[in-house]
Amino acid sequence: MTIRESVLVLRDGSVFEGEAIGADPVGGIASGEVVFHTALTGYQEVISDPSYAGQIITFTTPHIGNYGTTPLDNESAHVFARGVIVREMSQRRSNWRANNDLDAYLRGMNVSGIAGIDTRRLTRVLRDIGAMPGAFGQASQASVLARAQSELGTSGIDLVKHVTTTQPYIVGGGHMKVVAYDFGIKSTILRCLSEIATVHVVPAHYSAEQVLALQPDGVFLSNGPGDPETVFGAPDAIRAIIEQGVPMFGICLGHQLMALALGGKTFKLPFGHHGANHPVRNLRTGSVEITSQNHNFCVDPASLSGIADITHTNLNDQTNEGMRVRDVRAFSVQYHPEAGPGPHDSRYLFNEFAQLMEQR
Repeated sequence: MTIRESVLVLRDGSVFEGEAIGADPVGGIASGEVVFHTALTGYQEVISDPSYAGQIITFTTPHIGNYGTTPLDNESAHVFARGVIVREMSQRRSNWRANNDLDAYLRGMNVSGIAGIDTRRLTRVLRDIGAMPGAFGQASQASVLARAQSELGTSGIDLVKHVTTTQPYIVGGGHMKVVAYDFGIKSTILRCLSEIATVHVVPAHYSAEQVLALQPDGVFLSNGPGDPETVFGAPDAIRAIIEQGVPMFGICLGHQLMALALGGKTFKLPFGHHGANHPVRNLRTGSVEITSQNHNFCVDPASLSGIADITHTNLNDQTNEGMRVRDVRAFSVQYHPEAGPGPHDSRYLFNEFAQLMEQR
């Protein structure tokens, strides 16, 4: 197999030499905000998660692709990540479910990547300095650096408009009706919601009036990419729905948008939370849940004082991981209770949502 030399350059000038994998980038260079992900498995679910729009994913696990890929594990029909970075990609798949190898999957999804670099060193750079724009490709270092320095990153950019559905659709067949805002919703989330309700998935720009016209028993706010303050109109719609007393459950970006709807504030973390092994303490029960996470922004709990009670806390950095709004049936968490990939410690939250709707 012919080796295609490639180079990764971060905005600060850090250089990593490797070889190209996957599809050839448009124009010869791919760019985005470089982040690292710590899950040991689930690379296909991570790559196909719409929450990674605008980002290049660095896998800290050194050997990626061992068990191949299957369409059954896609979290979205398209890949919105800008690229992938790995230490070593397996050339042979070994799993009875697999029908393709990872390199072929990347080419089929038109995703480019770079392999053969020191991902431990790269992760240390991102931890010390923070997530930053970068670029890679089969071009000169000067060209790749120029592209990295012109990359805008994810702050102040509405990435949701690139991943949300353009038309509403329905999945499941339960006796309750849930309207799910698609800010970048994952297939596993829809499977979990389908176990408790008929799910009407609507675009991110749907107004409160459009949602309430569907007469939902509950409203779900999905995960999604980027800066919550750029999803214009969503906080106003969420506030109006809450005021009508409709039970609401938000995760990840939906958690942040609910906070904004309540008058709270969000801020960007240095390098975010990306992995399937983040410990979160449930403050109501005292138990610790191992959670799947993917976000760069976080809710400031002090900004919701007197409005919402904090229910979950991240044990790594003590940031806010969940809240329950006072006097209304609305709650949210910062992590992914559906997992995909990750442990299922937090799937009880879907049952709590069902109980809220049944009480109503």
